[in-house]
Amino acid sequence: MNSKLWIFILLLFLSFFAKSQEILNAKVPDSIQQKDSVATISEVIIQSSRRDLKLNQGNIVMSVSGNKDFKTSTNILEVLRKTPGVTVDSEDGIFIDGRINPAIFINGKPVVMSTQELQSYLRSLSPEMVESLEVNTNPSSKYDAEFKGIIDIKLKKNTNLGWIGNYIGNTSINKFNYKENSLNLSYNTEKISYNIQLGYNNGISTYRYNALQRLANTNVMRTQAYQKDDVEVYTVQTGIDYKLNDKNRFGVNVRVNFRDSERIRLGSLYTVNKDETQLVFNTESKNPINYFQDNYGISTDYSFQHKNFKLSFLGNYLSVKNRQEDDFLNSDKPTSQLLSYWRSDLLNKINIYTGQIDVSQKIGKATFEAGLKLSDTKTNNMIKYDTLSTNMQFIFDPTRSNQFSYKEKIFAGYWAYSQKFNKFQINAGLRVENTQSISNAVTIDSVVSRNYLKWLPSLSASYAFNKSSELSLSYSRKITRPVFSQLNPFRFYYSPLNYWIGNPYLQPSFTNQIKATYRYKNWVTAFTIGKETDVMTRYPIYDPETNVLEFLGTNLPYRNFASLEMSFPIKIAKWWNINTQFAGYYNYEFRPYMDEVFALKIYNYEVRLNQVFSLSKGYTINLFANYESKTGNSLYIIKPRYTVDISVQKSWLDNKLNTKISFNNIFNSYDQRLEFRHKQIMDTRFTHWWDTQKLILSLSYNFGSSKYQMKNIQKSEEENRTR
Repeated sequence: MNSKLWIFILLLFLSFFAKSQEILNAKVPDSIQQKDSVATISEVIIQSSRRDLKLNQGNIVMSVSGNKDFKTSTNILEVLRKTPGVTVDSEDGIFIDGRINPAIFINGKPVVMSTQELQSYLRSLSPEMVESLEVNTNPSSKYDAEFKGIIDIKLKKNTNLGWIGNYIGNTSINKFNYKENSLNLSYNTEKISYNIQLGYNNGISTYRYNALQRLANTNVMRTQAYQKDDVEVYTVQTGIDYKLNDKNRFGVNVRVNFRDSERIRLGSLYTVNKDETQLVFNTESKNPINYFQDNYGISTDYSFQHKNFKLSFLGNYLSVKNRQEDDFLNSDKPTSQLLSYWRSDLLNKINIYTGQIDVSQKIGKATFEAGLKLSDTKTNNMIKYDTLSTNMQFIFDPTRSNQFSYKEKIFAGYWAYSQKFNKFQINAGLRVENTQSISNAVTIDSVVSRNYLKWLPSLSASYAFNKSSELSLSYSRKITRPVFSQLNPFRFYYSPLNYWIGNPYLQPSFTNQIKATYRYKNWVTAFTIGKETDVMTRYPIYDPETNVLEFLGTNLPYRNFASLEMSFPIKIAKWWNINTQFAGYYNYEFRPYMDEVFALKIYNYEVRLNQVFSLSKGYTINLFANYESKTGNSLYIIKPRYTVDISVQKSWLDNKLNTKISFNNIFNSYDQRLEFRHKQIMDTRFTHWWDTQKLILSLSYNFGSSKYQMKNIQKSEEENRTR
């Protein structure tokens, strides 16, 4: 990056630090007078229901820009953490209904990014750039069958002529620092819009892992691991949107992303006999990793609209290349003697082509839609292991090396109908998808070929009693195909004796789901019930002779699930608002394991409180708390955890400069602790810890003569599965 730009960024941060002292010294009123709770709740709902929350065919739509609940959020990932029905975990993974990894849409279209790129992109979007969020937990047949959930992010749209720029910088501080920089520029004429986005992120994150493995007649093992990840990411996105005339529009977008990561993983394995009276071995491991990812993408879209008829085309190409080099050194800890040394070289290439045509025709109050889609995916994976021999020479290890290729074509079509009858609206759709795939594990000479056709219907109905009250009911059938990494039969090591293996024989799973949603003013209640068959999961297998713990992929026969979610606001005072969310979950999983069948009913709940204090002189303070009860599945118990965040926001220079300070996970309490339920098989306990306790300094600055918002790049469901 240009040194002058770095100096400019540094000066902005120094100014920000100076202003932050005023924020920290801001005086909070000594007394708080609480109003009558019932009257206040009624008041806040009436005032804000149309502005901040509504339903769209049963989907929650939240206003973001101008919403006090999100004013102190540094980016859209933090907004999602506070959105009803959405959960963001310690690794910035996004889930809805507590279990679904949703597709992310921008302005009605999915985005073309890998998981890590998407997270960086969402962190580059400030709340001021986003008009609203729509959470769709039961997508219709119009959408790809892989989409069991969708979060649609609507960017603010402006049509002023001229150019506009925006810089966003975030610095996360704990033991190490992580910096994120994003520069957005766009220029708008009457017919053509140009845009470019430049991103540069770099810094260090850490992770810790502890495990205890105690079996009835074997050794007792205690594992510790520490991981330090030094990452550098460069991103360039550019595009042109050309309005040929009032009926025709054409756009092209190009994207490149480069990620370079140097990771070091240090571990120890302390093992004693079953009564813990004698040391068996005490080893330490060192695993340096170099990881590189290069992404190239291009998308083209065309639309034609005349009166009540619309035709659109979307084409995508994505190329992903991953390269990873590992060294595994295992030594005796007391003597430092080298026990084993192996290294691996992984190369992964993915190419995806998609093309989609959609048409719609409105006849009276009815709308008819239809579409066709073709996707073609090819992936090639090679991993080579070399082991250090007794004569200090590296020898090729064929037992762990492998070559794997996967080819997949999906032909899809859908038909959809919607019509409004006064206060009642109905939507129906039918999607058909034909999947043809071939996976070839070359080294072990295993070829799996599949060709299957599936019909996937959807139906929904909604009724608006009045402006304050509405009810919706929906049904859908969805398919979940294995992601490419789940099919790849390679060993992915957590530690020298702990790894997971892909399974090329995994079958896709199918989900049938019914959802009911009711809104009264700003109080929203949603109930979901469903069943998933051929559930894809992993299960542990322990070898008492080698002390190796493998995690293997498999399909479970079925699981039943249900959820009840509620959200409502409370206005304590003019300057004090609370948004409360409650979610309860039920899961019944039928799991054969180790010649036994485990079928347990699991209940758990989650509570969130988001308090916003609007103080004098334009300062806003946000206190966010989240509690997750004990949960798990048929094999594991997941212990309770909680987190508390506090943040302060202030705008300057007529709202052109926005500054924020956040302290996340104040009590460092958001680790994940798991325990194996069935002690007669094995007593295994794990703890995962991520460095989510951090101070975040954020600023954004807007400049230019226009407020035109760039259009973003698009993505298909196959690209979600490259992770």
